[in-house]
Amino acid sequence: MRVATVETNPIFGDVRSNIRAAIELMESAPADLYVLPELCNTGYNFVDAAEASALAEEPTGFTFDALAQFTKRNSCYVVYGFAENAGGIYSSSAMVGPAGLIGLYRKVHLFDQENLFFKAGNVGFPVYDLPFGRVGMMICFDWIYPEAARALVLKGAQLIAHPSNLVLPYCPEAMITRCLENRIFAATANRVGRENRGGYDLRFIGKSEIISPRGEILGRLGTDEVGVCVSGVDLREATDKKVSRHNDLLVQRRPDEYVL
Repeated sequence: MRVATVETNPIFGDVRSNIRAAIELMESAPADLYVLPELCNTGYNFVDAAEASALAEEPTGFTFDALAQFTKRNSCYVVYGFAENAGGIYSSSAMVGPAGLIGLYRKVHLFDQENLFFKAGNVGFPVYDLPFGRVGMMICFDWIYPEAARALVLKGAQLIAHPSNLVLPYCPEAMITRCLENRIFAATANRVGRENRGGYDLRFIGKSEIISPRGEILGRLGTDEVGVCVSGVDLREATDKKVSRHNDLLVQRRPDEYVL
């Protein structure tokens, strides 16, 4: 199958233009699964909780409708980040395909000012069966907690779809380690550009990437590059957890020794 990470530069608050631009990018690069950035429809740098609430959508709102139509036209799947209104505001990601909404993830590990605007995720780390393999989601700062990726792997994920709005420089290289230690594919979709709002100035680092279970960079975009990175992958490679004849990463886990 072909997986794609889509690197955008959204205009804060202009949901329709942002989604239209994302769809145009996806239309230019055929793939089976696209991963869009965190909060790809709204932009990231909210001034206050009221602004986040005003821009939040229910799981089947405008953004879902537009992307669901895209998946039907192109017989594909999309993972995208958005502010979810669900009895509280969450930084969430949705997985959508030709048959509609497949599943949701709510960001567990909130970064910096996100703690002022969003509730921490409460649905765990679900994994979903797609025609080409098992896919789980995590969002941006989840990368810094090895438990996030490991939870997905223990549930059978073969690929991590990772919508992001990265401002720290570490994640692109750290995801190589996440893939190596779990023998899993990862598709990190980041954004580019700058948002200076409410005295909080953020620059996003780009470097959207696709990483193999052996830590190979199958594709990586630039720091200021609006575009799409596509790679052909065989998710069956992620079922082999052996690093030697006598070492299986999952079989040789010792949970009994990890108790604090």
